[in-house]
Order: sequence, then structure tokens, then C-alpha cells
Amino acid sequence: MTAEAPRIGVVGLGYVGLPLAVTFAEAGVPVLGLDAVQSKVDQINAGTSYIEDVPSERLAPLAAQGLVRATTSWDALRWVETVIICLPTPLNEHREPDLSAVLGAAESLAQRLRPGQLVVLESTTYPGTTREELAPILERSGLRAGRDFHLAFSPERVDPGRVDWTTATTPKVVGGITPECTERTLEVYGQAFTTMQPVSSPEVAEMTKLLENIFRSVNIALVNELAILCDRMGVSVWEVIDAAATKPFGFMPFRPGPGLGGHCIPIDPFYLTWKAREFDFHTEFIELAGKVNSQMPAFCVGKVARALNSRRKPLNGSRVLLIGVAYKPNVNDTRESPALKIIALLEAEGAQVAYHDPHVPSLARQGLESVALDAGTLADADVAVVVTDHAGIDWAAVARDAPLVVDLRNVVPQTDGKVWRL
Repeated sequence: MTAEAPRIGVVGLGYVGLPLAVTFAEAGVPVLGLDAVQSKVDQINAGTSYIEDVPSERLAPLAAQGLVRATTSWDALRWVETVIICLPTPLNEHREPDLSAVLGAAESLAQRLRPGQLVVLESTTYPGTTREELAPILERSGLRAGRDFHLAFSPERVDPGRVDWTTATTPKVVGGITPECTERTLEVYGQAFTTMQPVSSPEVAEMTKLLENIFRSVNIALVNELAILCDRMGVSVWEVIDAAATKPFGFMPFRPGPGLGGHCIPIDPFYLTWKAREFDFHTEFIELAGKVNSQMPAFCVGKVARALNSRRKPLNGSRVLLIGVAYKPNVNDTRESPALKIIALLEAEGAQVAYHDPHVPSLARQGLESVALDAGTLADADVAVVVTDHAGIDWAAVARDAPLVVDLRNVVPQTDGKVWRL
């Protein structure tokens, strides 16, 4: 059968773009994905996924029917009705926003933009980006945003590994530069998303995404700081949180950990701190939260050293087995993972580091490969350190077979006092 011409183009086929493309395709909307990496394009066209949240069994039939196709050619996007930009927005070496990928995409798109098309930015950024940065570049086409083509911002809300809220069922925030742009965007996303939340402008939508991540960053920093204090006081922060969580109102439990990871929470808040300087405003809560969270890997390494010292072992020369290196449970994403910082700090102290992670077979930059998590591996380590609490790991066996455990996630049962907790 002849596949229907794609109606939506998705620029960037990573952790956001590929799930989005598949979500539209499953709703019967043909999608053309664009990515600069030829190997990714080839895999998608063959029905093979490289994203855990999109199993190949889910992608393959869509690729076979022509509902999902991929290309490296910008010219192929000339005739789609909607172009959605899902490109990374990292921080540069000065901790300032790096919009080069997004703005480069806008420049390429401007050369091919045609009247009536809708352009949507999903990449997280600071308020004003869509109107002040994207629109002027796209208008180099000779077309006017809001008059000749539609333009909107709709933040991605992907939570990798989550099954209760998916790309399709998570409410979609939409803010166009005109009411007509918003309406058109709602029509497009409404084909695949169950709940829509229009807002008055792209600036509101941009700030909404930042607030969501700042809320988590600040609250995680609070419990991380309390974890450090409770450690000094000899009080279990985990028991404190569980007790506080019994209050049916006015409290929301957050859990401490070895630091923040992923592309969103460690990075996105600093987009707002950077933009705030333009208004002579200092976002002190955000910056303090970043400071607290960034010190957690070092605190955790200190905890490992103290645990080893209790067994009359120095950290230098000790065999340390990390369990989990992904930034969160049940995914293969190591972006900004605190485990990477912990590995670097441990090795700088002379420790011999190995790791086990069922989702991350190797860490090329660190020159490490995942080892089996069996009784022999655990017994050979001087200490096992739980960094990521993946499902399916036998934590009771970890407690039984490892001579010493530092549990940064509160998942290992206590065994004869040999389990140290964050």
C-alpha cells in the first residue's frame, strides 16, 4: 500500500522527539522525523528503536505502515503541515543557555517555510525565546509569524520510564503568539493528546515548564540539605520523611539522593536565573538549590569513605562496586547522572571502581563496562554503593552478599548493621 504523505515533521529524534513521533503515528497521523545522525535515521526506518521508552515492537509496525519515517534532509519538511522542534538546549561551559541547535534549526527551516505552516518549539528554554529569538529567524523567509504562518511553544513533559503518565496522556500546555496560533496548535496536538491546556502566550508556556522543574529542584535540595544535617545528628532522614508523609495535608514527600541527573532538573532552572539578570533580579532560591544539589556526590563519596573507615579500610585502593549509573530508575539515560561524578571522585581518591547497571552496558568515556551482579562480584567488592534503584535487582541479596553497603536510595534491607544509608 502507498503510505499517506506525512503531515507532521519532528526535528530531533531523541528522548523527546521519537516518543512524540510515535504518539502521533499511533493516532493515525503520518510523521516524518528529521535527525542529523544517519544511523538513527536508518534504525527508525528499519523499525528499530534506540530509546527504551519506545520498544522496537512498538515502532516496527508504524515504520512498516509508513506512519513513521525518518530523514536527514531538511527539504523533506517543505510539505508537512506542522514542524515540531525537539532539540537539546544545554548549558555552555559558562552555565549559560546554549540555543545553537534550536536557532540553527530555525535558520534551516526559514529557507523552506511556506504559508499556512505551523511551527512549534518543545525544547525547554527561557521565557521570550519563541517570540524574541525564533520568530525573527523564521521571518527571514519573508513570511510574518501570526499572519502568514503559525508559531507556538508547547513544552515537552516526558518522564522516561513512567507508565502511568505517557506522552499522550500527560496534559499538553500550549501557548501561541496569537490566539489563532494557539487554536491551530490545539487542533494539531488534539489528534493525539487526551488533555489540552491552552495558555495566553508562549511566555506563559515557557515559564510553566521552568516552574515545574524548579519546584522539584528546590524541594529535592531541601531534603538533601536535611539529609546532611540528619546524618550529623544521627537521625534517619528516611524515617522523618515517612512520618511527615502521614500528614494528609500541607506536606508533599520528596526523597534525598546522590544528586540530580537528566537533561531537565539540573539544567533548566539556570535558564531562568540567566534570563532574570536582564531584569536586575537574582533568583536566590534557584541558585541555592543548585549549590546544595551539586554537592551531594561529594557528600556521598565522603559517606563511602567513612563506611570503609569503620572497617579499617582506606578509600584509596578499595574495590567499590556502584549499583546503577543511569540518572533515574529503569532507563538507560546517563545525562548529568550523579553516578558519573561519583565515579570521578572515587577514582581521584584512588578507589578501584566497577559498576552494574542492567540498562547501561558500558560507559565509554570512563572506560568501564557493566559487570554481573552475583554473589561473587558482591563478595569481591569492599563496598557496594546503591546509586540508582532499578527495578528487578535483588536488594536482599545485595545486603546478604556484599561485605558493606552504602545505600543512597533506602532500598537495601538492614543486615547486621553493615548497611549505611544516606
